[in-house]
Amino acid sequence: MGRYICDLFISGFYFPGISVHNLAIGIGLGLIFGAIWYAAYFTPVLGKGSSWAVMSISAFLTWTLVCFVQVPLQSLTTDVMNIFWSQDVLMNWILLAIIPQILYSGLIQEGAKLIPVIFIRRKIKPPINPKTGLVLGAVAGLGFGIFEAVWIHNSLFASGWNIASSISTTGVIYGLLPFWERFFTVAFHTASSAIAGWGLFRGRGWQFYLISSLAHAVLNYSVVLYTAGYINQLYISVYVAIISLIITAAALWLRYRKDYKN
Repeated sequence: MGRYICDLFISGFYFPGISVHNLAIGIGLGLIFGAIWYAAYFTPVLGKGSSWAVMSISAFLTWTLVCFVQVPLQSLTTDVMNIFWSQDVLMNWILLAIIPQILYSGLIQEGAKLIPVIFIRRKIKPPINPKTGLVLGAVAGLGFGIFEAVWIHNSLFASGWNIASSISTTGVIYGLLPFWERFFTVAFHTASSAIAGWGLFRGRGWQFYLISSLAHAVLNYSVVLYTAGYINQLYISVYVAIISLIITAAALWLRYRKDYKN
């Protein structure tokens, strides 16, 4: 397990066997996806150095906690369940048995993304503007969303994937599904952290953190539905897109509310 965790962590920064061309595409697509979704929040905050620090710290901390906290907890939970139930029983009840592991992903990732936002919140003196928290949260989520997208893209390229063979084999829609899913997942990470940041600066930090964590778990539950055979890869992408758009709409509604000043 220790070796696997360390290899997973390193895989976020090192892609052996990938060409410079594909590496540039993977990074470029991640940045483009992030730019498109962040533009919806219409804020010049990325002109500040502190915002780039929030993005970088959020991405690094979240990836670190995913590797060294989330993955071990999920593995430990599975091992404990195997003590009481056989693998066949767990697979028959997978829609329920997997819920703890799915909840871990939401609680850990949403909490990790918020750490730099919490630090800034403690430094700001009253009056506190909730939209400041929303924008900072969006920046934090954007950081990890782009990082994860680049990791997925480059892992895909490193596995030997190329657009020509993929499209010729499965068609345009299925061939480009990995990128479709990442496009909307970046939107989700940005929006869920924006909502949590708004709640933090509104004085309801733990409530909105739990809301964002639960939404994250609902998003990740698509993998369970796929594993259980209820949906295919296309429906996973549609599922992810719908959840991401709902959360993004909620974040943008908070961003453009007129009941308090910008």
